[in-house]
Amino acid sequence: MSNAIFSVPKATNEPVKSYAPGSVERKELKAKLREMRSQSIDIPMIIGGKNVWTDQKKNIRSPHNLSQVLGTYSQGDSTHVTSAIEAALAAKEKWENLPWEERAAIFLRAADLLCGPYRAKMNAATMLGQSKNVFQSEIDAVCELADFFRFNVEYMTEIYAQQPYSPAATWNRLEYRPLEGFVFALTPFNFTSIAANLCCAPAMLGNVVVWKPAVSQAYSAAVIMEILKAAGLPDGVINLVFVSGQVAGAEIFKHRDFAGLHFTGSTGVFQQLWQTVGNNIHQYRSYPRLVGETGGKDFVVAHSSSNAKEVAVALSRGAFEFQGQKCSAASRAYIPASLWQDVKKHLIDDLKDFKMGDVEDFGNFINAVIDEKAFDSIANYIDHAHSASDAEIICGGKYDKSKGYFIEPTVIVTANPQYKSICEEIFGPVLTVYVYDTNRWEETLDLVDSTSPYALTGAVFCQDRYALQTAVYKLRNAAGNFYINDKPTGAVVGQQPFGGARGSGTNDKAGSVLNLFRWISARTIKENFVPPTDYKYPFLSSAD
Repeated sequence: MSNAIFSVPKATNEPVKSYAPGSVERKELKAKLREMRSQSIDIPMIIGGKNVWTDQKKNIRSPHNLSQVLGTYSQGDSTHVTSAIEAALAAKEKWENLPWEERAAIFLRAADLLCGPYRAKMNAATMLGQSKNVFQSEIDAVCELADFFRFNVEYMTEIYAQQPYSPAATWNRLEYRPLEGFVFALTPFNFTSIAANLCCAPAMLGNVVVWKPAVSQAYSAAVIMEILKAAGLPDGVINLVFVSGQVAGAEIFKHRDFAGLHFTGSTGVFQQLWQTVGNNIHQYRSYPRLVGETGGKDFVVAHSSSNAKEVAVALSRGAFEFQGQKCSAASRAYIPASLWQDVKKHLIDDLKDFKMGDVEDFGNFINAVIDEKAFDSIANYIDHAHSASDAEIICGGKYDKSKGYFIEPTVIVTANPQYKSICEEIFGPVLTVYVYDTNRWEETLDLVDSTSPYALTGAVFCQDRYALQTAVYKLRNAAGNFYINDKPTGAVVGQQPFGGARGSGTNDKAGSVLNLFRWISARTIKENFVPPTDYKYPFLSSAD
């Protein structure tokens, strides 16, 4: 029996390895990439701790090398969703009653396994399956995921330590229970760390989970489950299913014990799910917690006092790392006319220096977009710009899917502040620039604030402190993550809690204690040490 209040290891951010030529990690990863590329795997669903295969096998291909079949995953149906719910609920009592420090130990161990013996495997799975270059994979699939595990353990202990005041003869306590039911984690392809955190954060707090990842992330999802199993996660706590969203939703959102949704994806899908939950609200045991990080149309706005080279690098990195497939990627930029020629020169120089191709060539900065649907959608925006009278492509503008889903980093310049690609979310390597009148700083800030329904990330470059103060104030609701003289991507767990509002989600800040509060249901316990023995209060006395 536990008879101590335990202190957990102090969380620190996992160092990002360089993978420089000659380094040990580069050699190990290259070997792991060759090994995993040369084999064909058969990925099952995992329900109640058991591997579940079906006859419906779907190929897993590298987006950058469509001729390469990495393996298959088993597609499930509604019966598998039902089984996953039943397995989660069957595991619930033992899991939520496990002492918190035992739950913490599992995820701390998972972090160390990930950063140690599984580091190369996790990176290789993410690189091959999601077409991330080595640096993009390292900061996501290893470092950020380990940070989520370690910092969330620390945040969990902070929550449990928060207790109310107790006056004389009374002991007031707060008990932080998991939600009553199961949590549905619906996760995206673009960040392995987000996929894992969306199912693991609720689980850490004692919840049980049904997890449906994007099938384009199936390879790294399987590695996540392998690590969790090795770390000692009990069967049924997290159940992995490969089904369509419609199939999952039909079973989950009508279930009496549906208790919460942890979601990252499109705004339209999240709004549809919210509506479905609202329509079914009378069926649930309790009001489900809905946590979502959705779309973005993220901005960089430069003041005339800013440094042109700094702005250009923020755009080349912020718009085009991981082919712009980040909710936080810079997608629209507002540059003053007085600065534009210098910014343009530096930006074009950067893009001309980019190399594009296979992830196994570490010299490639740009790789492939995730699938044909994304490729076709992005290509349509480029085609529109080629024929538009109010837009000009100054760099890139080509695409090719004969070998892989490759799209050149593309910069569009427009004189129309309401041009299609400056308003709509694209989720690809397309940046649209609007060059504004240098003397119209405040009006441009108003334009930035009003152009998009989203409010996820944004950046301001400015050396004039008065002008900067104006931007910070005017754009206070335009971005949940706001950057000053930095690109709008790259939030670090424990440093920049991530999430936005408006059309970008519920702003529950993954990577902070705020997110974890959504996965608990507190119970107040008052114990009276000296109960009264007379109902009468002093004011009832008739004596004056």
